[in-house]
This record gives sequence, structure tokens and C-alpha cells, in this order.
Amino acid sequence: MNNSKKIILSFSFVLIVVIALYFVLSSSKKPLDFYEADNNYSVAGYQDKSQANDEITNSRKNIITETVKKVSPAVVGINVTEIRQYESPFGSFFDDPFFKQFFGGRDYNQTVKELGSGFIISPEGYIVTNDHVAGNASEITVTMTNGKQYQAKLIGSDKASDIALIKVDADNLPYEILGNSNDIMIGEWVIAFGNPFGLFEINDKPTVTVGVVSSTGMNLEPMNNRYYLNMIQTDAAINGGNSGGPLVNSNGEVIGMNTLIFTAGGNQGNIGLGFAIPINKIKRIIKELKENGKIDRDFSVGLRIQSIDEGIAKYYKLNTNKGVIVTQVLNGTPADKAGIQVGDIIVQVENYKINNSETLESVFQEFRTGQTITLNLLRDGKSITCKMTLTKR
Repeated sequence: MNNSKKIILSFSFVLIVVIALYFVLSSSKKPLDFYEADNNYSVAGYQDKSQANDEITNSRKNIITETVKKVSPAVVGINVTEIRQYESPFGSFFDDPFFKQFFGGRDYNQTVKELGSGFIISPEGYIVTNDHVAGNASEITVTMTNGKQYQAKLIGSDKASDIALIKVDADNLPYEILGNSNDIMIGEWVIAFGNPFGLFEINDKPTVTVGVVSSTGMNLEPMNNRYYLNMIQTDAAINGGNSGGPLVNSNGEVIGMNTLIFTAGGNQGNIGLGFAIPINKIKRIIKELKENGKIDRDFSVGLRIQSIDEGIAKYYKLNTNKGVIVTQVLNGTPADKAGIQVGDIIVQVENYKINNSETLESVFQEFRTGQTITLNLLRDGKSITCKMTLTKR
């Protein structure tokens, strides 16, 4: 083999080796490429996860959470101080003038602190709460959700309806939208806001409970000269301190004011029977309190009545023991002028069905001096209707 062929072969061999090394080195870069691909995949995965979290968060938002966010700023905690007068257990003994000249009176005053809830109804600081929360207060402190506290003054209070109107000296406050309690649907979602057991003071936020409207038009027995008609029943948990807080529908409209709970077996907590005063009634009362500072019920009906028991129902051949029987009509009174007679059975006043004397007493708290009302009666087995004008006492 001559030298030229050897050179060609040597060059060819070197070329083959170089090409082989190129392919080997090229293949050794693959892990880096794969790593870069994996890294790109990790970035994309992170973005997908972030988006997924946003979607989950958005899916957790619903009409309830949005309503809570909307309504909460206008819910307030209320702390009150009352001066209550108590009688000594020896009062009858020391009331004797002989002993009073030596020992004086034995009645005494005591400062009592109470708490409750309320809700702002106007940007200039009008607040609605229960009369049993603030009606007898000597000092009222209102706490906002931003932590600010204001001293409030009592504009007016109505014990019969258990509604009070107070005001703080502030402007541009958040306020609630008042709904229409005539449009309430049984079974619709409702949210109760308030200050149960003073929990509002821990973080300046109202406690929220959710339930449904269980019933409407509930007429309850009078309690402590307070009368509760057409109440809204809900299973949203209401506890001590919730009184005066708003009951809100899923549109964020106030449809009632949390007021009462029923308890059983000595239990002081919620058992699913809570009651709220309808907002339409509250609107009427606070309008009168703003204008007059009180509710004008200065009229006298002039009736003596008795609830119907089984004996009376049997004597009058009634199919039910609901209603009241008139036992006396005073001369010259609205009842006398309306033509009501002894022995008449009152079964309905306006749109209120009368079950017993307590119901009738409650119903007359709904009317005002000068108003003319319609009564449905049974007389000698026949239904009759009469009109009564509630003239000033």
C-alpha cells in the first residue's frame, strides 16, 4: 500500500471517529433538554394550581357569603346601663308611716349592665333595636364593625311592640336595606346577625347563623306587657344577645328583627324556635317614634270580655272554643257606639283572628287613636260586622 492510500485511510478513520464523538456528545445533552422540559412543565403546573385555587375560592363564594359581606358593616353591638329600682323584701313592713319616720323607705336602685344587637337604617346614624334592649337605658354604647364606639341617645321606644329607635352622632355610616316582610316565603334562606353573649366585643364582628323561614303570622302570648303578633319564625340560631339584630333574606334585605327564642327543659340556648318582628311593622313604628317620640294608643274600647271555654262553647252551640265573649259594654264608649252587645262573640278584628282574650288584647295594640276598625261577631248564631272608632280616652 502506497503512502497516499495510507493517508486517505487515516483521514477517513479520523473523520469517522469525529462523527461518532459528535453523536455521542449530542445524545449526552438530552438529560439537560429533558430537565428544561420538566422545568417548563413545573411552571405550567404551578400556574394551573394557582388557577385551580382561584376557581375553588370562587366556587366557595355564594349568595350567603356575599350577603354576609354586604350586611355586616351596618350591624352593631349595643351595651346599655340601666338603673333599676328594687323593693325590699321588708317593704310592706317599712311602708308603715310609723316606721318610715325612723328608718325611711326601703326601696333601692341598682345599676345593671345589659347587651344586645342593632342595625343602622340611615347614613346619619339612626339604629333600630328592641325596647327590651335599650328602652330603659340610662347609657347606651354602640360598637361598629370597624371598632369605633359611639354614645347613643334614645329617640323613642315602644314597649308594647318591643321596638326602640336610637341615634349616634355620625355621618356617612353604612346602613341596611329594609325589605318587605309581606313577600316572605316559608322555606327561604335567612341569615341572623347579632351579638350573642357579647361575642361582638372580641373581634368587632357580628355572629352569623343561617336557617330558613319556618313560619309566618305567628301570634304569641303577651310577655311583660309586650305584644308579639305576626311574628316570623326561623330555625336560624338566635341566642341571648341576638335581640335587636337583623334577620336578612338572601338578597341582603332586612325582613325582621331578632327578638325572642322559645326554650324547653330549662335550656337557655337555641332549640330552633326563634322569632323576629316583621320589618313592615318596624317601619311603621319607627316613623311614629321619629315624629312623636311615642305611639299614640290613648283610647279606651269600653269592653269586658272572657275567653271561650268548653262550657261557653257548649252553651252557645259553637263548633270551636276560639274567640271571646262580651260580658259588659260601658255606656258611651267606642264599643257601645259600635253597637256591640253583651253575649256577642268576637271572632275577628280587621285581619286578625281572635283565639282568646290575650290575642284580642294584643290586637288592639296594633291600632291608633282615631282609627276606625272592623269587627266580626257572632250574635245568636249569625255572623255580623260592625265598625268601631277608637276615640281618645
